[in-house]
Amino acid sequence: MQIRDAVETDLPTIVEIYNAAVPGRMATADLEPISVESRIPWYQEHKAQTRPVWVVELDDQIVGWLSFQMFNGRPAYHRTAELSIYIHPDYQGQGIGKNLLTEVIDRSPELGLKALVALIFAHNQPSLKLFETFEFKQWGYLPKVADLDGIERDLVIMGRHID
Repeated sequence: MQIRDAVETDLPTIVEIYNAAVPGRMATADLEPISVESRIPWYQEHKAQTRPVWVVELDDQIVGWLSFQMFNGRPAYHRTAELSIYIHPDYQGQGIGKNLLTEVIDRSPELGLKALVALIFAHNQPSLKLFETFEFKQWGYLPKVADLDGIERDLVIMGRHID
């Protein structure tokens, strides 16, 4: 398993993995699949030195990805990043998320980060448990803030400080 910085030519696979999560209504608030073209500006906003997008390769195939986003556009939050992790459905439950979070925690200081947050639907128990395994704590709870096909869903804000 190799974790590396994403390149723009990885976008079709990144989008494919993301879109696989849309129908399950567990990991994204998007209700329809997105396009590669719509993700180009998103990708270009990420900088490998501060807010990278990483892909996970297994047998020369991308099986997952992680992105660091600005938590908030205001300058005082520059040492905090929001994490997003997406794993191809065929590779979920195989430790890929754990490997990504291990890498995140190890490399966050070189990215200038002191705090990490993740926004996770309360019904997404596998993701909540993954982040809890890495000492993320619940920093916030937003009840009924998402409407997924007429079902109101809660959002949990998980966070962790980096030593």
